[in-house]
Amino acid sequence: MPGAKRRIALTTLLVANYDAAIAWYTRALGFQVFEDRPLGDGKRWVQIGPGTADEASLLLAQRANDAQRARIGDQTGGRVDHFLYTDDFARDHAAMTAAGVEFLEAPRHEPYGSVAVFVDLYGNKWDLLEPRA
Repeated sequence: MPGAKRRIALTTLLVANYDAAIAWYTRALGFQVFEDRPLGDGKRWVQIGPGTADEASLLLAQRANDAQRARIGDQTGGRVDHFLYTDDFARDHAAMTAAGVEFLEAPRHEPYGSVAVFVDLYGNKWDLLEPRA
């Protein structure tokens, strides 16, 4: 679509409980809640992220059935499914470690940048990544 202005805005993340997920992502990763509004029948529109509401962010979706419950923490079959970019790897790694975030490996310094895999409260794998300039 030449000339079209488009972007990926939201990625859905299945969670067991809205409030527990909000608490973890805001405390452990420093995310902000951009929107939290009821949709009826116990559903909520919960948008969170590290930047601004105009940037890519997560839409938390509380599981609604057994099939969704089975996918919590394993939406990608064990692969890293989210990438948290930073401008200061050492600062964020230290802050996240102090907040109790579990890193699955020691920091690595690769040709593309500094990186370490961590898991969220549900076991989803994330990369903390400071790209090389």
